Amino acid sequence: MAAYLARRIGQSLLTVFLTLTTVFLLVRLAPGDPAAAYAPPTASSADLQRIRAQFGLDGPLITQYGIFLRDLFTGDLGTSYSFRAPAFDVVMDRMPYTITLAVSAIAVTTVIAVPLGVWMARRADTKRELGANVLTIAGQSMPDFWTGVMLLTVFAVLVPVLPASGFTSWSGLVLPTVTVAILQLALVSRLVRREMTVALAAPYTTVARSRGVSERALAWRYGLRNSAVPLLTALGTRFAALLNGVVVVEVVFGWPGVGSLVVRALATRDYPLIQATVVVTATLAILVQLIVDLAYPLLDPRVRLGKAA
Repeated sequence: MAAYLARRIGQSLLTVFLTLTTVFLLVRLAPGDPAAAYAPPTASSADLQRIRAQFGLDGPLITQYGIFLRDLFTGDLGTSYSFRAPAFDVVMDRMPYTITLAVSAIAVTTVIAVPLGVWMARRADTKRELGANVLTIAGQSMPDFWTGVMLLTVFAVLVPVLPASGFTSWSGLVLPTVTVAILQLALVSRLVRREMTVALAAPYTTVARSRGVSERALAWRYGLRNSAVPLLTALGTRFAALLNGVVVVEVVFGWPGVGSLVVRALATRDYPLIQATVVVTATLAILVQLIVDLAYPLLDPRVRLGKAA
C-alpha cells in the first residue's frame, strides 16, 4: 500500500507539473498581448513596455519560465492582473461554487441513473427499454448551452419559479444542476445498462437463478455489485471533469465558479490566474482519480493495487 501510494503521488505530481508547464507555454505563445489588454486606448509603446515589465513579461520566455518555477516551488502562483490579488486566493474563492455544483450534479446523476440503468437492463430488448434508450440518447445529444437556455426560458421566464442566474439562494442551484446532470445521467445510465446486461447473462447469474434467487436480488445483489468498478470509474471521471469547471453552464447561468473565471482570465490574458486555476483544478481532479483507484479493492477483491484498470 505504501509503495503504491508513493508511486501514485509521484505520478500525480509529475502530471500536474507537466500540465502546468504546457499551459505556461501555450498561453504565452497564443496571439495577444496582456499589456494591450490592460493599457488605455491611448497608451504609447513606452507605456506598453512599462506594463510588460510590471507583469514580468519583458524578459525572454526561458527567463519567465525560470521565475515561474522558482515562485511555484515557494507556493507563489503570482498576482492576478485583473483582480490585483494573489491568483491562488482568487481561484479558491470561486472553487466552493464549482465543487457545490459538481457534487449536486453527481448526486442527482447517481440517484437517477443507477436505478434507471438497472431497470433498462432487466427489460432489455423490450419496447419500454427502447423508449428509455431513446430518451437517454436524446439527453446525451443535447448540448449543455441549449439545455440551459431552454430551462431558463421555461422556469425563469415563462414560469418564473427559479432564479435565472447567480447563487443568491439554494434555489439558484437547481437549474445549473439539472443542466449538468442531464448529460451525465444519459451517459451513466447507458453504461449501467450495458454492464448489467453482461452481468445478468453471466454463468454465475444463471446458477443463482436456478437456485431460486429472485430477479430483484439478481439485479441488485449480483449484477450491480459486479458492475460497481466500471460504474465507480465513470462517476469518478465525470466528477473530476466537473471540478475543472463546466464553462458553458457557468456562463449561461452566471454561476460564480472557476469555469466562468477561466473565461474571464482567457479574455483578459491574465496569465497568473489561468495558471493558478490549472494548478487547483488539476490537483483536485487527480486526487479524485487517486481515491477512485484506492476504492477498487473494496469493491472487487480480485483487483490488486497497482493493477486496477
